[in-house]
Amino acid sequence: MTDLIFRVMPNWEPVEGSLSTPLGFRAAATAAGIKKTAGALDLALIVSDSPDTSAAGLFTTNRVVAAPVVFSRRSLQETQGRARVIVVNSGNANACTGRAGFRAAQAIARAAARLIGSPSGQVRVASTGVIGVPLNPDVIVDRLPALVQDLSSERAGAVARAIMTTDTFPKSCLLRAEPNGVPVHLAGVAKGSGMIHPRMATMLSFLTTDAAVAPRYLQKLLRAAVDLSFNRVTVDGDTSTNDTVFMLASGLSGQSIVPGSKGAAWFEAGLVELCQRLAKMIARDGEGAKKLIQVEVRGAARVVDADRIARAVANSPLVKTAIAGSDPNWGRILCAAGYSGAEFDASKVEILVNGFRLVRGGIDVGFDEAAARRELDRKELTVRLDLHQGKASAQMWTCDLTHD
Repeated sequence: MTDLIFRVMPNWEPVEGSLSTPLGFRAAATAAGIKKTAGALDLALIVSDSPDTSAAGLFTTNRVVAAPVVFSRRSLQETQGRARVIVVNSGNANACTGRAGFRAAQAIARAAARLIGSPSGQVRVASTGVIGVPLNPDVIVDRLPALVQDLSSERAGAVARAIMTTDTFPKSCLLRAEPNGVPVHLAGVAKGSGMIHPRMATMLSFLTTDAAVAPRYLQKLLRAAVDLSFNRVTVDGDTSTNDTVFMLASGLSGQSIVPGSKGAAWFEAGLVELCQRLAKMIARDGEGAKKLIQVEVRGAARVVDADRIARAVANSPLVKTAIAGSDPNWGRILCAAGYSGAEFDASKVEILVNGFRLVRGGIDVGFDEAAARRELDRKELTVRLDLHQGKASAQMWTCDLTHD
């Protein structure tokens, strides 16, 4: 492996590709009959061909936890951050299914391990869909042999569609950079439309890279990236029982990410960008939503205050409905900030939408209401609150709340 030493930090660029574009990965998807819609893709397999693949994972903080989360969290600890295989199904969450649900997760992992030739502890499982319905593992186990045969780089693009439930479009992203003339990739898929208010991740997201990153450091980098992305998206204020983010690093690009190096900072920036792109897709795809909203809070005395205000504004049904109706009712925004629990002086607050100023010094600036409505009619909005009391900031992504 080669440590990254830069003369010029290379930019991460979005390119065409899939989860299997990073070296060493293959994937496939199929219709296993889990979903009620005949022929709908609902089962996917992601495999790294490198036996030294590093793995990291983050899971829901909901106290009601799905069986695949319990199984995969335990496996991640037992293998000390090593994994090669991810099996994921949609249409059934395998949540609130008791011991039978855990045994189903075990059976699926063991079957996949036998077929791939990997220890069962190096298989991660994930599920999404209806809560409380028993998952028959045979439906998945019986389809795995054919799915293994289909593994390829060409069929990996179907994974983003196979994990969809109420999503209206597949969510995927691939970033590429060439440090020292050697390509390095970061790829990811995600799903989520409803029950989105994670406190650690998103509904489901799977990330791959061909950089070489030690397991413990990969976990640290993933947690930092998630805190700046999936932890900052909300659709409806509900945290799922199944929220999971998995990341696999094959190391086959030959480029090693070393803690404390310039390369580490560059790689982390790319991972944050990847996760933020996916998080914005989730917010944009909120059930019935029409507008993507970025809430920015600046000038707070403390980060905790900025964060509380950003979350309160992003979660406020009154703010979300006002934006849905292109109503410049800024009082709803300031009100949400006020009940957030943050400490700030309301007489110093400035509120802008896409740079259009509504409030200065905590009072109305006498804006043109027709012009404000035109600004709010846009499909992407940035609502900014400047508290003018410090240098701390925070942001969230959310969507409007429409009749749909």
